[in-house]
Amino acid sequence: QVQLVESGGGLVQAGGSLRLSCAASGIMFSMFTMGWYRQPPGKQRELVAAITSGGTATYGDSVKGRFTISRDNAKNTAYLQMNSLKPDDTAVYYCNVPTIIRDYWGRGTQVTVSS
Repeated sequence: QVQLVESGGGLVQAGGSLRLSCAASGIMFSMFTMGWYRQPPGKQRELVAAITSGGTATYGDSVKGRFTISRDNAKNTAYLQMNSLKPDDTAVYYCNVPTIIRDYWGRGTQVTVSS
């Protein structure tokens, strides 16, 4: 059974930082791209960042230069370092593993940035 568990969310002031983690189990973690998505209140889910099995990272335009995605295959964990946070970054953040069979999602972690 595949499980993705996010952690590290919370309340932070604008300009602050948070580090999210996504721990994966039940899947050959190192073989797959990992993605972070977010869903702001009342809006659609959007891609924040993704990292391939080989370590190539891509970012959404709104987070480039502020967020960094990384992975530790030995720990089956992906990370999202978020710096210079803005109130617009407030959202539920989800990790995702896309496979041929289906997409897997975690339950999400809330990030709230106060102004």
